[in-house]
Amino acid sequence: MAFPRGGLRRSRPLPAAAPNFAELFAGLPVAVFVIDPDGRIAHANAACELLLNHSESSMIGQPYESVLHPPEDYADRRDGHGFAAFDIEIEAVRGPRFRVDFVETLVADHPGWRIVTLHHAPQSRRVAQGADRTAGARAAVGAAAMLAHEIKNPLSGIRGAAQLLGASGEDGELTELITTEVDRIVALIDRMQDFTDTRPLKLAPTNVYPLLGHARRVALAGFARGMVIEERFDPSLPPVLIDPDAFLQVLLNLLKNAAEALTGLAQPRITLATAYRHGMSVSTGAGRPRQPLPIEILVIDNGRGAPADIADHLFEPFVSGKPEGQGLGLPLVEKLVRDMGGIVQYAREREPEVTVFRILLPRAA
Repeated sequence: MAFPRGGLRRSRPLPAAAPNFAELFAGLPVAVFVIDPDGRIAHANAACELLLNHSESSMIGQPYESVLHPPEDYADRRDGHGFAAFDIEIEAVRGPRFRVDFVETLVADHPGWRIVTLHHAPQSRRVAQGADRTAGARAAVGAAAMLAHEIKNPLSGIRGAAQLLGASGEDGELTELITTEVDRIVALIDRMQDFTDTRPLKLAPTNVYPLLGHARRVALAGFARGMVIEERFDPSLPPVLIDPDAFLQVLLNLLKNAAEALTGLAQPRITLATAYRHGMSVSTGAGRPRQPLPIEILVIDNGRGAPADIADHLFEPFVSGKPEGQGLGLPLVEKLVRDMGGIVQYAREREPEVTVFRILLPRAA
């Protein structure tokens, strides 16, 4: 019997064929549908069918408003670049209401064609809702401010008495302990007073890039020494309506928070990023109209993130996942961002997961 040249060979499985674009589209884990120039649905993937409780065949050719009620301000906020609204509640015509990130983008080189994605708003996203304080909460802030002022007076007297005792030759170790502890309490009260300061900020059109660069240099020279701080900037970001000093304080607080979260990590990495989100609008509080906040500033770190039991309360005073933490840094960040007309969010995103603090701000007119 003759054998093929080279003798017997073990058969090998043929490599699997690469998936085509239709298969990739169908397998996307995010709900996606395609709209034609007439405003009718041309394609919908499996995740979209499941979310909207419609089969693709029943949706094709239908006006997309007959399948999904668009966001309330959709018609007013759309522009030539698309539309984006994050963490909003929308309703399917044949389904329940649900919270999603709604993003519409235009298809390049195909006028009138659009792609809409509906991504479930992640449970890990926490939005600071300082603007929703009730009258009772505002009264508590006022009481804290008054209490901080009143506590400082007796502390000043205690410190002075301790210094006099030390000068008279009394137990120097104890008087130094008293002085040190009084100074520590005064520093804590100073931070409380920053949080309760109700004076309006001085907002002005500002180029954020020098501030971002300055904050990065300060961090690398101090609390983030030896770490990597990457920059991923949108070079075309327009002027932002902010208070430069307050914005710098926000950046330094978030960078310090990120650096502390990376302590002991083998390859600590922080990323400063900016982006312009066309059509972005966000409600700054329950019952408030959506506001255009297209300027996005991100502080990202590859740490473990906040403990699950406090992640919903990160922006509340005196909540901290650090043993030595005082829980005032992030509430101050939230207050300053809110006073500049923006919002700040906490999220765990991507794969592998990273911690993201996202600031959304208004652009200057």
